[in-house]
Amino acid sequence: MSMPTHIVAVGGIVENDQGEILLVKTFHGGWVYPGGQVESGENLIEALAREIKEESGIDVIVSRLIGVYSNTGTYTWHDGVTEVPTKVMLDYVCCPVGGELCTSDETSDSRWVPRERVLEMVTAPAVRVRYEAYLQFDGVVRYVDYVTTPEFFIKLDRTT
Repeated sequence: MSMPTHIVAVGGIVENDQGEILLVKTFHGGWVYPGGQVESGENLIEALAREIKEESGIDVIVSRLIGVYSNTGTYTWHDGVTEVPTKVMLDYVCCPVGGELCTSDETSDSRWVPRERVLEMVTAPAVRVRYEAYLQFDGVVRYVDYVTTPEFFIKLDRTT
């Protein structure tokens, strides 16, 4: 029997007291809210706090889960060779508690953006759907199954 392979990732929508959202500009995906893959032996909360700090320089407290997402399509990584398996992503709301904006090997810019301007900057359809879920969050966790390539489409969208 072969074990299934999934990438587990976390995303953090960090909103400050001025109603601004933390965005980072990645080299391959444009403007996104920070997050990334959970490493072996790491829990989801630790992974998200680490990823946000690494990508933006901002320290956070991870607050509440707002969405669970599956990218059930497989595609080739930016190297043109590696096949990327199904991803499971969990998005959380986070509160900034310190740090200073910076960049990293994965980001070329980081900034606080007014909440209402985020969708002007985020171009990736999957990230837009996930941010819109944050804007519409009513206390019920949303689950969305989508495919990003060759073109983006939603396979399932429901609340749990």
